[in-house]
Amino acid sequence: MKALLSLILVPLSLTAQTDRTREDFEITGHKAFLIRPAKGVADCGKPWVWYAPTFQNKLPGGAEEWMFKQFLAAGISIAGVDVGESYGSPAGRKVFQDLYLELSVKRGYSKKPVLLARSRGGLMLYSWATEYPQNVSAIAGIYPVTDFTSYPGLAKASAAFGLTADQMGAKAKELNPVERAVVLAKAKVPVFHMHGDSDKVVPHTPNSARLKETYDKADAPMVLQVIPGQGHNMWEGWFHNQDLVDFVVRNAIGR
Repeated sequence: MKALLSLILVPLSLTAQTDRTREDFEITGHKAFLIRPAKGVADCGKPWVWYAPTFQNKLPGGAEEWMFKQFLAAGISIAGVDVGESYGSPAGRKVFQDLYLELSVKRGYSKKPVLLARSRGGLMLYSWATEYPQNVSAIAGIYPVTDFTSYPGLAKASAAFGLTADQMGAKAKELNPVERAVVLAKAKVPVFHMHGDSDKVVPHTPNSARLKETYDKADAPMVLQVIPGQGHNMWEGWFHNQDLVDFVVRNAIGR
């Protein structure tokens, strides 16, 4: 079979922690990473969490460390790929699909990862997920963007799609993740979101709250924790939420 991916491996780098190994590599010219549990940790079925956004040397960062430790201890790997400020564009989704095929087909990882979206990573992961709902175990979000009209706005989002702002607005129903999320709701893909009621960057109402309305109408499983007084910030509670970790682990390993 002709190779689907252009993969360039670089030397495996071990982090200072003894609970993992990290591999940095490239998918079709985009930097990607895979953090694996240390040897001896059971990973039956090779479950994995797909984190976005990935910006090399920036995200994921130290804030996610507490969560990642728990995922690794449960035998769950973490992966991601840097697609830049793609906002869920076709080009970004293509690279995401390349990463998915690399891990789930070539490397034998689970065909249904759990997606973990932080902020604008929501646009990236939800845009991919609405195309491939059968390949998603569950979705967790930390103040995730699902509506590109709220963030980054039509002017910025449209540039990534190669459209004008007017064209982007006219195609919102077919391109905007919050509009397309009904396919995930119908597929009963479980969702867990945390969102602050004072978020001015990614407002709660057009993003997580609207997604919750779609899920409720479809009688689909979604938990939305609205955090009073919190905005789009680095509050520790976003990253030290045991409910989110339990949701991810339960859905990643199937119990």
